[in-house]
Amino acid sequence: MEIGIAYSILAAFVWGGYLFVLKRYFDEFPATTLAVCVNAFAILFYAPVTARGLANGDAASLSGAGLEHVIVIALTILSTAGAFILFLYAIQTGEVSYVAPINKIVPVFVLPIEVLLLGQFLTLLQVSGVVVATLAVYVANYRAGSLFEPIRRAAHSRPAQLALLSAMLFAVTDVGRRVVLQELAVPTTLWVPLLLAGVLVVFLPSAVQNVPGTLRADLPKLAGAGAIVALGEHTTTLAFSLIPASIASPIVNTQAIVAVILGGVVLREEHFRIRIVAAVLAVAGVTMIAI
Repeated sequence: MEIGIAYSILAAFVWGGYLFVLKRYFDEFPATTLAVCVNAFAILFYAPVTARGLANGDAASLSGAGLEHVIVIALTILSTAGAFILFLYAIQTGEVSYVAPINKIVPVFVLPIEVLLLGQFLTLLQVSGVVVATLAVYVANYRAGSLFEPIRRAAHSRPAQLALLSAMLFAVTDVGRRVVLQELAVPTTLWVPLLLAGVLVVFLPSAVQNVPGTLRADLPKLAGAGAIVALGEHTTTLAFSLIPASIASPIVNTQAIVAVILGGVVLREEHFRIRIVAAVLAVAGVTMIAI
């Protein structure tokens, strides 16, 4: 459990930095093309780990894979692709310090899914955590005036809508990842490239039609982003292979704190203080869910 939590914390820092990199360096980059290029580089960087796993016989564990494996893996890949593309659109149309707290309430949706499908027990503290995490969305939208104004703002804000829908899909991804790694026992060394390649294939048809003229000049930046994704997927996968999704997901999604701080300090985004409060509430809520 301690090792799984440690990997979750490391993943939170990696992904928090990645969120900032996306906004800082790829704000105008076509979303699907970005996903394909970054994932291609991530697969390349992860290749030595995959090769070592194959050499150790990890592929033998999939010899008995059946229809259940195919369905769960396909669903997880599709939900990952959908969640990622929606989040990219959200941060391209809105500020990262506004979008991140909303998008990272993923555990609010993870826990009900685990309750319904995997028999997870919901405690009073966890219910309270759902309330606190939901409050974070309210705070992120609050400026002044009517108490109902944040709700109206989120309801009519395109970035907020995209971030919330992305969070729902990320929840499906997290539960699917847990099932793939624990119940179906797919090795980490094979799951990471399988996930990355699957998302790449989903976006490839759109990406080839939206190749920017600056692609060659952007290759070093894309390679750097790919390295971050490879590390992030590796640490996240290790975390989900060791502990339940309802524990790993809240910790990993504290990446919102890193993204909000970087967005406010480096990008000078407005309403920084109130969004810090929102991010802290989101972390507090998901922590309560995990306890």
